[in-house]
Amino acid sequence: MTVRRRIFVACSLLLGLAIFAVIGYMLLGGPSVTLLDAVYMAVITLTGVGYEEVVKTTHNTTLRVFNIFVVLFGVGFAVYAFSVLTAFFVEGELRHLFRRGKMKRQISQLNEHFIVCGIGETGRHVMAELQKTKMPHVVVDLSDHVVDRLRETSGENSEMLYVIGDATDERVLVEAGLDRAKGLISTLPSDKDNLVIAVVARHKNPALRIVSRCTDLQYAERLLKVGANATVSPNRIGGLRLASEVLRPNVVSFLDLMLQEKSRTLRIEEIGLGATSGWIGRAVGELDLGARYNLLLLAMKPTSELHSPLIFNPSGSTTLPEDAVLILLGDVDDLRQARADARG
Repeated sequence: MTVRRRIFVACSLLLGLAIFAVIGYMLLGGPSVTLLDAVYMAVITLTGVGYEEVVKTTHNTTLRVFNIFVVLFGVGFAVYAFSVLTAFFVEGELRHLFRRGKMKRQISQLNEHFIVCGIGETGRHVMAELQKTKMPHVVVDLSDHVVDRLRETSGENSEMLYVIGDATDERVLVEAGLDRAKGLISTLPSDKDNLVIAVVARHKNPALRIVSRCTDLQYAERLLKVGANATVSPNRIGGLRLASEVLRPNVVSFLDLMLQEKSRTLRIEEIGLGATSGWIGRAVGELDLGARYNLLLLAMKPTSELHSPLIFNPSGSTTLPEDAVLILLGDVDDLRQARADARG
């Protein structure tokens, strides 16, 4: 039982005993006892203040026995309530409530962020990558113990934004800012749960990009049909990585070095050109991406359509059309600056 639930139980017990005592004093004290007298008698008895009795028990054996009952149970309930309140402050529950309130306000201010559903063995790596690349995100997990343990083991994770709840519940996803999110990554171990999340998220936000974990490849087609943009099989990715370690070890070493670089965060990113971008109509060479941003242009897509053809290593005379996407290699801070300039 949580501390907050114990506080509710303790307060309910005290309140119930107080009401019971008031009724008892009025019934057993005789017609001369008013409601105020009964309430006052209950208060001084339960708190142990010891003022003069306003409802006399001297010549009323039944009332005196009743009063002994109220005193004994009142002391027991009061001690229990005090211990619960002490635990509330000592165990940091009050600080936790303030932190949750602040976090809800921060989540409500997010826009174009990412939602990670589940922080198990797969989800925590997704979250780590979003943190390294400084992408705003919200974690959704069913267990507050898992979240607390993750926050305690890493200083970076201590400031993460999260929502405790079932990710298959639309209300929980809405609390995480589903209607304002840019993307959702579902990493739950059950393919059925990921399927439900894809349905709920697509219905709530048609423009959202949804990527789902899929253990059983038979579910991959279903996930795509109900709204997921892409599916990822950990087993398939692991198999490709094993093959790459044998076939192209130097390439794998380069990618690992890029991902594990400590002095800076190198990534391959994409930058899309919107309708108001100042880069539209300009040649690739005019942008001087290497000198201005220290970025390496790997490829370009004429449109943002997922299956549009790639132009690898475009020449400096290549003109950038509207809705083009540039594939670049560089530090995340340089990429962020270039993305901001591309958007105008």
